[in-house]
Amino acid sequence: MKFSELVQTLSLTEAPGSLKLTPDNDPEITGLAAVDEAQPQHLSYIEGAKFAAFIEKTKASALIVPMQEALQAKVTARGLAWVAVPDPRLTFAQVIKLFYKPFQPAPEIHPTAIIDPSAQIGPEVYIGPYVTIHAGVKIGAGACLFPNVVIYPGVQIGDRTVLHANCTIHERTQIGADCVIHSGVVIGAEGFGFAPTREGWFKIEQSGSVILEDRVEIGCNSTVDRPSTGTTLIGQDTKVDNLVQIAHGCRIGRGCAIAGQAGLAGAAKIGNRVILAGQVGVNNQVTVGDGAIASAKAGIVGDVAPGEVVSGFPAMPHKVFLKASVLYGRLPELYQLVRRLRQQFPEQE
Repeated sequence: MKFSELVQTLSLTEAPGSLKLTPDNDPEITGLAAVDEAQPQHLSYIEGAKFAAFIEKTKASALIVPMQEALQAKVTARGLAWVAVPDPRLTFAQVIKLFYKPFQPAPEIHPTAIIDPSAQIGPEVYIGPYVTIHAGVKIGAGACLFPNVVIYPGVQIGDRTVLHANCTIHERTQIGADCVIHSGVVIGAEGFGFAPTREGWFKIEQSGSVILEDRVEIGCNSTVDRPSTGTTLIGQDTKVDNLVQIAHGCRIGRGCAIAGQAGLAGAAKIGNRVILAGQVGVNNQVTVGDGAIASAKAGIVGDVAPGEVVSGFPAMPHKVFLKASVLYGRLPELYQLVRRLRQQFPEQE
C-alpha cells in the first residue's frame, strides 16, 4: 500500500495537520515497526520531542509525527514521507488494524465439545475442541470459545465476546458483549472467605455473583472472585492486564486500566477512569476516586481522592513521595550528621 493511500484510508488528511508527500516521495509501505527497529518500506511513529534523536537513525520510509514543526522539519530533512497528527500513538494503533487481523476462526461447533442440551447458543458462534458448557448457559451471537474453555451452569456470555483457551467461567457470572477473556483467566471462582473459630477456619460459602460489563478485557492468568453475597463488578471499557487479582466484592468503574500483578483486596471500590500501575496493592474496603492514578508498587491502604496521583507504600501524594525519596537516599549522610551533633552536644546526665 502506498503511503498516500494509507493516509487516505485513515482519513488523516482531514486531521488538523499536514501531509508531506511529493511525486517521488510516496513510498510503498509493506509493514510496521518501532522507530528503532524499522526497515525500508516500514512505517513508524515519533511520539514527542524526547524521541527526536530516532529521526536521524531510523531506517523507516515514513513516519507519523506530532504537531510540532521542529520535528516535521527534521523528518523532511531526512527525506522521509510523514504525516502530522494530534496523537501519533493512537494513529499508529489505527494503522496496525489495517495490517494485522487477530485470528478469528469460522463459526462451528467442534465435535469434541460437550454442551448441555439446555444451553442456549446464539448464531455464528465458534466453540472449539474440548469446550465444556454446563446447563442453563446462554452464549450470544458471534461469540468465540477457544479450546478447553469451561463454562459452569447458568453463565451468560454476550455477543461477540471472545474466551481464549483454557479459561474457566464459574457459576453466577455474567459477561457482557465484545469482551475479551484471555488464556488461563478464572472468573467467578469462590472468594477467599473463612471465619476463624477455636476449631479452625469455618468456610463462608460464596453465594454472590460476578458481572463484567461490555468491552471489558481481562489479561492472561488473572482472577475475578465472586463474594459471599452481592456482586463483584467491572465496569464497561475497563482493561485488566495479566496476573491481576480482583477479590470478592470489588467494584471497578468504567474505563479503568489495571496493570500486571496488581491486587485488589475484598470490597475495594475503584472509580471511573482510574489507572493502577504494575504491582499496585489496594487494601480491603478502600475507595479510589474517579480519575486517580497509582504509580507502580504503590500500596493503597486508605481512600484516594478523585484525580489524585499517589506513589509509595503506604501510598502518599506523588509530589510528597518524590521529596521523601530524595531524603531516603540521604539517610546515611543525615545519620552521620546526627552522630557528630550528639558528640558535639552530649546529652546531660
